Amino acid sequence: MKGKIVDPTTKLPIESATVYLTSVKDSSVVDYTITNKLGMFSIKVRKNSNPVNLKISYISYQDYIILVDDFSADKDFGTLELKEMTNELKEVVIKSEIPPIRIKKDTLEFNASSFKVGADANVEALLKQLPGVEITPEGKITVNGKEVNNILVNGKPFFGKDGKIATQNLPAEIIEKVQVVDTKTKAEEISGDAAGSEEKTINLTIQEDKNKGFFGKIMGGYGSQDRYESSLLLNYFKGEQKISVLASSNNINSIGFSMDEIFDNMGGGRNTSIYVDDDSGSFGINNMSFGGGNRGITRSNLIGVNYQDKFFKKFDQSGSYYFTNAETENVNRTERINLLPQGKTFTNSTANTLNTSNGHNLNLDFEVKIDSLSTIYFNPRFQNSITKNRSSRNQITTNELFEELNRSVNTDFSDNENSNFEIDASYSKRFKKKNRGLSLNLESKITKNDNFLNTNSATLFADATPDDIRNQNQLNTGTNNFVKLEARFGEPLTDSLRLSLTSEVTIRKVTDQLATFDFNLGTNEYDDFNDFQSNTTGSRATTFFPSTGLILSKSKTNGRINFGPEFITFNANSNYLGVNTDRNKNYVFPRVKGYISHTIGKSKSIYSFYDYGVELPQANQVLPVENLSNPLSTLIGNDELKPTQRHNLYFSFNNYDYQSRSGYYIFSGFNLSNNAVVSSTVFDANFKATTTFQNVDVTHNSYFGVNWNKSFKKEKRTLSFSSGINVNYSFEQGLTNAVLFESRGLQLNPRVNLTWSIDELITIAPSYRYTYFKTDFKNYVIDNAINFLHNAKLEITSYFPKKFVIGSDFGYTYNSNIADGFQKDFYLWNVSLGYNFFKDQLLAKVKVYDVLNQNLNNTRTITPTAIIDAENIVLQRYVMFSLTYKMEKFAGKKKNDNMMFME
Repeated sequence: MKGKIVDPTTKLPIESATVYLTSVKDSSVVDYTITNKLGMFSIKVRKNSNPVNLKISYISYQDYIILVDDFSADKDFGTLELKEMTNELKEVVIKSEIPPIRIKKDTLEFNASSFKVGADANVEALLKQLPGVEITPEGKITVNGKEVNNILVNGKPFFGKDGKIATQNLPAEIIEKVQVVDTKTKAEEISGDAAGSEEKTINLTIQEDKNKGFFGKIMGGYGSQDRYESSLLLNYFKGEQKISVLASSNNINSIGFSMDEIFDNMGGGRNTSIYVDDDSGSFGINNMSFGGGNRGITRSNLIGVNYQDKFFKKFDQSGSYYFTNAETENVNRTERINLLPQGKTFTNSTANTLNTSNGHNLNLDFEVKIDSLSTIYFNPRFQNSITKNRSSRNQITTNELFEELNRSVNTDFSDNENSNFEIDASYSKRFKKKNRGLSLNLESKITKNDNFLNTNSATLFADATPDDIRNQNQLNTGTNNFVKLEARFGEPLTDSLRLSLTSEVTIRKVTDQLATFDFNLGTNEYDDFNDFQSNTTGSRATTFFPSTGLILSKSKTNGRINFGPEFITFNANSNYLGVNTDRNKNYVFPRVKGYISHTIGKSKSIYSFYDYGVELPQANQVLPVENLSNPLSTLIGNDELKPTQRHNLYFSFNNYDYQSRSGYYIFSGFNLSNNAVVSSTVFDANFKATTTFQNVDVTHNSYFGVNWNKSFKKEKRTLSFSSGINVNYSFEQGLTNAVLFESRGLQLNPRVNLTWSIDELITIAPSYRYTYFKTDFKNYVIDNAINFLHNAKLEITSYFPKKFVIGSDFGYTYNSNIADGFQKDFYLWNVSLGYNFFKDQLLAKVKVYDVLNQNLNNTRTITPTAIIDAENIVLQRYVMFSLTYKMEKFAGKKKNDNMMFME
């Protein structure tokens, strides 16, 4: 079926109109497409004698409907004219059918009911069905290649803006629309400016009849080896007021909260068995994990509440609080090759740790509309954590002849409390003159750390160097306070160009006080103050950045550039062994930052940004204070350090065609640092290190990626295919034993994913990822280090036979170059069988984690100075039996009730 859609008056084609087929029998969506820039559409469907409706929908036009009684042959509808929408009387309410997808000026909108998912599926399963939406094994969501960094429910945060609790726990069946918009800062949102980044926000809107009611799940399970899990999610929605309560408790390494339809919150259930950091620009040299699940065995508890409401007409409020408790046991074995210009040394260690922590997290969000032109936004956040750690470690270092250089044994106990208070606030005012505006933005962060460490250690050296025996307490108190105030005024120059005058002031104050007390045999107390291992440091950095800029706002092109001088005052001070040291420096550097985005038609867009600025060294890097807390490593600052000048450039191109349901995106970036601060380490004959800091001429990092995806849909069958490759390259310099070396790191990461599904019946999703690492060295003991990794996975979800839910996740991982004594490959297979009964309100499951009992956690890390292989204990095979109770009551209607109670 094909045709052309035009405006009745101008006869011009209408691009991005939604054309879809629905069954006359039950109104289900058969297929859909989007008109191209010529207004043309084409839908291919199987021959069928059942009647369907061909429907056309576009904003500001009336819906167009054609009944097709028979489509046993091709049909050309020719040119179809849409009538413009006319104003209706306010007393008349017209409800029309929502098309599967709508493309508005700045919003991409999906009708959730048009995309079928299995029973009890969560929002994440729904998102995976949407064209152009991809979710990586690590949980990162992208829409047409642009990362989603903000997920809202009815326009407000749901247990935080990262949205993982919403996507992994809210049922897909209550969602009406999935809206995708550009992520804006609060100032941009209030002022109406275009977004300065290319990141996306997903807003989930709840169905109107589900916005007034109560729903939730309660799950409990117990299994072999005394494994257990439990979780609860209760939601009460009444218009603007929404209250949600969640809780979980388990000992299966699930430190977050998820009620997945297949594996619940079973750690590693539907997670990747390998993690490789693909984030743009985050590639160091080589760092990869080889294994499934977290390090160690974790028992965790969580309870939280989320509250949203609207007080009066001009006051919006939302907030959440949750408490977390976790206890992790781990046994670690590490083999480290230390790379020195003159040769190698080898360090082997074993460690046992027990870590317990309690955390509180409070997040509040307020927005007050003073009048139609002025808005105040206030977002305070508070986090507090108390952590206790017990550890014991044995370590030995040898040379290339396997002659012992040193050995150490230590037992540590630490008790740490960290508090963090943050505020984001803004005041925005628009004036009656178009595009004239004023905004004041405040960002503040106050951090305090109180750390206690009791250590009992013995470090023994092979030669005549005195052994280092310690039995002491260390008290370390630190603060890090940051304030940033920005004032921005915009004045229109033309209809699309504005002058931007901005003043930005930042103040950062850091203090650190270390007091060490040795054990006194005479008093049997820790009261012998150790001058050499105690010190006080502090710094204060103040920057003032007045800038002039231009803001471009056109229908298809948006951009901003700000430039000006940045005035920096940096003061650092220390007190060590009774000597006070002050370091005061003043700098003036140019500062430039800007971006531009351009939309090409309805499907293509380009985006680029550039930022140039400086980064100041830390107080401990510039002050002549010796840090002797580690018997094998001494740190001392360098007063001659210069600030690092950084250039950051990024470019992307996106193209997604909803008519063909295919698209690709390309991204690349380059980071360059002049006067980069690096460590300069000198090792003595016992492999005892003394480290200071130096500036090197240049380091840089570049990255490139291309990804392509396409989906095919025929009635209830969908086939989705995606592939891509990411490339990272880095150049770094460093100093070891006074020798300047260079390292060049290359990482290649191609991948391919396939998903085949039949609506509400079965989903099969195989995937494969290959990761290649290579580091070349200059002026070094080795020329290069190479490693590669294979990771394959097959996920199967079946809803057949009726009332049963079957899940199978099978993965294989191979590591090419891990050290002898560490396993190179392993299989991880998890299975689940669920049965719905009692009117689908109860779900009984049996799950088996690591069926083959092969799970492990081995890592290989390659840095400019070491190759590190490590092994940690992980969860292995267990069986879990669980029961889930689901409850629903919307607008007075319980699930499976036949009558509706009307208030």
